[in-house]
Amino acid sequence: MSAFLVILAILALLLLIPFGLACFVFWVWTLIHAIRNDNLTGTARVLWAALIWFLPFIGSVIYFFAGRTAEPRRLMPA
Repeated sequence: MSAFLVILAILALLLLIPFGLACFVFWVWTLIHAIRNDNLTGTARVLWAALIWFLPFIGSVIYFFAGRTAEPRRLMPA
């Protein structure tokens, strides 16, 4: 039974570490994007950055779906 728990703990770590790393990268990306988004006013940038900073995962998801829409779509060159 003890070996089973050890294997289960190792598998859990192998799944949780990449997920945590992906969440951290997503958080950093949204924070940088919010700060560098030229289509936001200075006040909006500060508010988005504060939301992402103080509510890391939830703020990042909200920005991903709501805040990025202020950026115009770029057409790919032919």
